[in-house]
Amino acid sequence: MAGMATHVITGAGSGIGAAVARRLHARGDDLVLHARDAGRARELAAEFPGARTLVGDLADPDRLSWAFSHQTLPGSVDSLLNIAGVVDLGDVGDLTPKSWHHQLNVNLIAPAELTRHFLPQLRASRGHVIFVNSGSGLNAHAGWSAYAASKHGLKALADSLRQEEHAAGVRVTSVYPGRTASPMQAKVHQQQGEEYDPARWIDPESVATTILMALDLPRDAEVNDLTVRPGR
Repeated sequence: MAGMATHVITGAGSGIGAAVARRLHARGDDLVLHARDAGRARELAAEFPGARTLVGDLADPDRLSWAFSHQTLPGSVDSLLNIAGVVDLGDVGDLTPKSWHHQLNVNLIAPAELTRHFLPQLRASRGHVIFVNSGSGLNAHAGWSAYAASKHGLKALADSLRQEEHAAGVRVTSVYPGRTASPMQAKVHQQQGEEYDPARWIDPESVATTILMALDLPRDAEVNDLTVRPGR
């Protein structure tokens, strides 16, 4: 993906999303950074000079279409990077519908809705949709049911989208990082009552490297699924 490509990115405020946004910004690409509210949008605009912002609450995907209708969407989009995610651990016997809805909305339904919105531009550019999934999208463990269900669903979304849009030239990649040193990982450790040592887990920059590799791959190839595990 050479030259001034335009990337729509969710989750650019921290972790993997921030690392990806920094790398693309540094090489001069155009960024459209999603933010949940106007205050967050101002913070992102200050952090990434020249970037545009797009405001909408991923936790309320039913209202994203309304929110976007009051903003100027980019006319050209080369990639949609669905990186934002939330996690709330708990056993099936304890999790409430509120927790299920929140994780399914942010991790699965909002990416589907964002994809729907930007597909016309992505078809026109023969662009790329990247879903940052999780090891939990491949294996579910005790205490992770709602999060894993949302990520298993995200895998299904990506697999279906890839088949639907292949003829249109849209590439679709799922990235399955293992535990990554990020605010989300700090929260997981807190919920599990464990001490958090970021040095034990993958650096977000390393996951960003794999995402850029998939984006920059020549057009004759497509990375479908990419599993990234801690190397230590």
